[in-house]
Amino acid sequence: MEKTADATPLTIGKLARVTGVSVRAIRHYDANQLLASFRACNGYRLFPTTAITQVRQIQRMLATGFSLAEIRAFPDCMRLIEGAGACSETTALQRKRLADIEAQIAGLERRRARLLRTLAEGVIPPLD
Repeated sequence: MEKTADATPLTIGKLARVTGVSVRAIRHYDANQLLASFRACNGYRLFPTTAITQVRQIQRMLATGFSLAEIRAFPDCMRLIEGAGACSETTALQRKRLADIEAQIAGLERRRARLLRTLAEGVIPPLD
C-alpha cells in the first residue's frame, strides 16, 4: 500500500495508481461530488492527498452495497477517515442495508431449494 508523504496535489493517474482504482472510477466519483478536484494551469485535474483516503472509503462502502448517492449523503465521519467505523448518523441506514441483504439471501435460498427440488423430482414444483 503506497502512501503519499507530502501534500503535493495528485494527478488523476497518480491517484488511480496509489488507490488501485481506475481513472474512470475516480472521474465518476468526482462527477458525483464525492471528491474535490481542481484544475491546474495546464488544465490537468488535481486532487488533494486526502483524496486517497476518500477513494479507499468509497470503495469500502460500495463493497457493502451502498450507492454513490447514499455515500454522498454520509457525514464526513464516514467519508474522510480511512477505516472509519459506523457513525451514529449512519447506523440506521447500515442496519437497513443489512436487512435488505439478508432478505436477498433468503430469497436466493428459496430459489435454490426450488431448483434443487426441480432437479431431484424432474418437474417444476408448485409455488408455495
